[in-house]
Amino acid sequence: MLSEQKWMEDTIEKIREKMDWVSEKSRDKIPYTTVNGTHDDKSDGGKYALDDGINWWCNGFWGGMMWLMYHETGEEKYREIARNSEEKLDRCFAEYSGLHHDVGFMWMPTAVADYRLTGNQDSLRRGMHAANLLAGRFNANGNFIRAWNDQPDNDTRGWAIIDCMFNISLLYWAGEESGDPRFTRMAMAHADTAMRYFVRPDGSVRHIVEFDPETGEMVRDYGGQGYGQGSSWTRGQTWGLYGFAISYRHTGKQEYLDTAKRIAHYFIANIPEDGLIPVDFRQPHEPYWYDDTAAAIAAGGLLEIAAFVKEDERELYHRAAVKLLRALTDQHCCFDETNDCILQKCSGAYHSPEHEFPIIYGDYYFMEAMFKLKGGDVFLW
Repeated sequence: MLSEQKWMEDTIEKIREKMDWVSEKSRDKIPYTTVNGTHDDKSDGGKYALDDGINWWCNGFWGGMMWLMYHETGEEKYREIARNSEEKLDRCFAEYSGLHHDVGFMWMPTAVADYRLTGNQDSLRRGMHAANLLAGRFNANGNFIRAWNDQPDNDTRGWAIIDCMFNISLLYWAGEESGDPRFTRMAMAHADTAMRYFVRPDGSVRHIVEFDPETGEMVRDYGGQGYGQGSSWTRGQTWGLYGFAISYRHTGKQEYLDTAKRIAHYFIANIPEDGLIPVDFRQPHEPYWYDDTAAAIAAGGLLEIAAFVKEDERELYHRAAVKLLRALTDQHCCFDETNDCILQKCSGAYHSPEHEFPIIYGDYYFMEAMFKLKGGDVFLW
């Protein structure tokens, strides 16, 4: 078996080689998945009839991949492609109605990354605009960011989701950039609510919690994109694991790091021997579906935690992250030209009609984790 150092170097070189050609091939697209091996384009409608087009929540990750590559290589073409993607998202502000809690996922790895890396003032404006939209979703009755918009069959006014532990990064950044503490206080209030109501005693995480929008009292929880109520949707675990580590990075609040570690210990204890992550840790054995996105996000989160803990703790998180990343590279990655995406067995949700296909944010988080492992200082959240 290759040493960790040699495997890491070889894998990063494969990423660089793949991004070199696929960035040119898809330079005018905002991909979500692949169709017959070729990136689709969400800025031009995308693959699915029921999607949100340009407002699709994943539309920031392609730009984020390009900023990762710009930071890694210094090559101008990656900056140009990333900014093209960012500018296309201006349509979302104009259309407005399709936007919801996921504006953090859309503008942190695009506009905010651009501003951090280049100082672009247009990007600062976009990031602050998105942050104000997210702040407008804060419900002071229950101290949470409302998830989604009105739905025909569900009253979602009181719904909150674990995914927003990443979206509130936008509020932390806006507070730091503007000096206005309201943004930071809203982010921390949401994180405190998630700590109390989403994280179970064993360290597993709920996906959706419903609150009474008038009183803030918890009503119930939902299985959401996992197998069912009370189950353990793996990507949800990673949004919590990594998300609380991000909150610690921005605030220094010890409870956030302790919560990230508690979720991490649960996740590590449930990693299968082969290192490949299912859609839900409590899903049936048949059918057994994988979700490579959960593995990639977890790896990045574990490395984030490792950066904050004492040296004698660090190996636990580092070793688990490497196991996840090596399992992906050995079994589920495509680095050749047969598919524009890298990770091949991602799943959006347990009960979705389609499983084990490429998803763009899987590639983003895989690349981010590999660059973290290398010791890079890139941080887009």
